[in-house]
Amino acid sequence: MSLPFIQNPECGLCCGIGGELVWQNDDLRVIMVDEPHFVGFVRVIWQEHVAEMTDLLPAQRSTLMKTVCLVEDVMRQVLNPTKINLASLGNMTPHLHWHVIPRFLDDVNFPNPVWAISPIESAQVPQPHVSKDQYDALVNALKIALWAV
Repeated sequence: MSLPFIQNPECGLCCGIGGELVWQNDDLRVIMVDEPHFVGFVRVIWQEHVAEMTDLLPAQRSTLMKTVCLVEDVMRQVLNPTKINLASLGNMTPHLHWHVIPRFLDDVNFPNPVWAISPIESAQVPQPHVSKDQYDALVNALKIALWAV
């Protein structure tokens, strides 16, 4: 499937989907991230190659944040995590995207950030807090909810 915007041929988010595609429209896409220590990790990616929220028009910002909040709401309902982490960093990939990550009290690095896993912790065999059935339910619930965006 080709993306509507290919503005930076060196950007991984311009040149590829970025994960398991759940839903997309002309403005953004929602993907599941393959992260064995944090199953259920979702990324909301703006289609056009821009780096910052303020590169968007106010209505576009509203659409993006409404989608991020919708993903968070669905994730809370389906997975019942201890906490949801929201992040928009872009230091490594300067293409506007938001991370929506379910966190659990006994996950591999709670309460520290997901990006602060030590080499010892990252080498541990992942103990997913989200079952295959929960993962599938999350993907299906997201697909249903995102049609309203």
